[in-house]
Amino acid sequence: MSEIRFYNTFSKSVEAFEPLESGKVKLYSCGPTVYSHPHIGNFRSFLMADVLKRFLEFKGFSVNHVMNITDVGHLLDDADEGADKLEEAARKEKKDPLEIAKFYIDSFMAASEMLNIKPADEYPRATEHIDEMIEMVETLVEKGLAYVVGHNVYYDVTKFADYGKLSGNTLDDLNAGARIEVNDEKKNPQDFALWKHDPKHIQQWDSPWGKGFPGWHIECSAMSTKYLGEQFDFHTGGEDNIFPHHECEIAQSEGASGKKWVKYWMHGRFLLFDGEKMSKSKGNLYTIQELVDKGFKKNAIRYALISSHYRQNYNFTFDGLKAAEQAIDKISRCVSMLNEKVSGDSDTVRDEVKALATKAIGGFDEALSDDLNMSKALAAVFELVKEANKLSDATASEARIILEAIGKIDSVLGVLEEEKADEIPVEIMNLAQERKQAKLNKDWARADAIRDEVTEKGYVIEDMPGHEYRIKVRMLK
Repeated sequence: MSEIRFYNTFSKSVEAFEPLESGKVKLYSCGPTVYSHPHIGNFRSFLMADVLKRFLEFKGFSVNHVMNITDVGHLLDDADEGADKLEEAARKEKKDPLEIAKFYIDSFMAASEMLNIKPADEYPRATEHIDEMIEMVETLVEKGLAYVVGHNVYYDVTKFADYGKLSGNTLDDLNAGARIEVNDEKKNPQDFALWKHDPKHIQQWDSPWGKGFPGWHIECSAMSTKYLGEQFDFHTGGEDNIFPHHECEIAQSEGASGKKWVKYWMHGRFLLFDGEKMSKSKGNLYTIQELVDKGFKKNAIRYALISSHYRQNYNFTFDGLKAAEQAIDKISRCVSMLNEKVSGDSDTVRDEVKALATKAIGGFDEALSDDLNMSKALAAVFELVKEANKLSDATASEARIILEAIGKIDSVLGVLEEEKADEIPVEIMNLAQERKQAKLNKDWARADAIRDEVTEKGYVIEDMPGHEYRIKVRMLK
C-alpha cells in the first residue's frame, strides 16, 4: 500500500496523510453561493473534492462529507462592503431571495449529477443555521476576539496570532497595500464582519445586537463545527477562497474553540478557457448544460476537468473535450471487448494477467497517493487498456479480473457511467421531477402515487441521501 501524501496549503508542503480517527475521514468543502448557474470554473474545485473523497474511499476510508450552500451574506466584493450576491440576483429577477436560492440550488444539484459527483452527506444552508452562527459570534465576543459597534460585530484580527498563516499575508503587508474602503467602525482595516446591520437588506434575523444578517465567513465556521465537530481532517475549496474567506474561517473557528481546526487544506487552481481567464465579459463562463447542448458528453466534461493536476491551472478547450471523449472511448471499447468474454464458466487465469491487473491498480494507487497525481494515474489506466486489448485469447475469468480492475479504477474516475442514465425515458424522468416537487410541497399522497406509477412502468426512484434536492432513477431488474 502506498503512503498517502497531500499538499497542505497551510504548511506549504506535501505531508503524509494521517487521519484524526483511524479509518475515518471528515471532509468539508466550500460549496456554491446560489445566485446564478454554476459554471465549469466553479466545478473544478467541486470535482477536486469529489476525486479526493472517491480516492479515500478507494483506500478503504469511511468519509463524512459536508458541503455548505451559501444563500445569504456573500457580498459582491467577498469582504464587508457592497450588495449581497443573492439579494442582487433577487432584485434583478424580481423574485424572493429564497425562491432564487431554491432555483439555483436545483441548478447546482442537476449539474453535479450530470458530472457524476457523489452527493455529500450534508448540504447545510446558511439561512437554516443562523442560531449556530449567533452562538459562535457570542463566544468570540465573550473571549475578547470580537467587538460590538452599534448593531455590527467585528472580529479583531490583531487578537489572533496566526492570522495570515494560511495565505501568507501578514497584517503589515495587508495594511500597507490596503485597498479597503475606510470604515470608521473598525479598530483595524483588516477586521471583518461577523454580524452586519443593514436596514436595506431583505433577509434579516433577530440577534443580541439587533436585526441583521451574518457575515459570509462565519457561516462555514458554524456549519462545519455543527456537522463535523471542532476538528476535522480536510477543508477544500478554490484558490480564490484562501484569502480572505478561509483565513477568516481559521481565525473564527480556532478562536472560538482554542483548538487546531483543520489538519489539511487543499485548494484547486483556476480554470482557464482557451488560455484566457474566465469572465462574464468574455462570454466563456459555460455551464455544464450549455456544453451538453453543444453536443459534448457529460462524462467527457468530467474527464477533462479532473485530468490535470488540481494544483495547476488547466486550460479548458473544446479540442480538449473532444480528446477526453476519445480517451473514454478507448477505455469503453476495451470494456466492451472484455464483456464479450465473460459469459463463459470460470476457468484458468494466467499469472501474467493477474500481474497486469495488480500492476494497474498499484500504479493508479501510487499516483493518486502522491498528492492526487492524476496524469500519472491515467497513464497507468491506459497502459492497462493497451495490454488488455492484446488479450484476444483471454478466458472468462481473465476478462473478469481485468474488468474488476477497471471498475475499481472507475470508482475514482467516475467516467464510465453515463450510458446508464441515458437509458431512462423522458416520460419517467418527468414523473420523477414531478414527484420531487410534490415532496417539496409536502404533497405526500401525490408523491406516493407517482412512485407507484413509476414502479408499475418498471423503474424505481431513489432519493439521494443527505438532502432533498437530488434523485436517482434506475430500471428495475
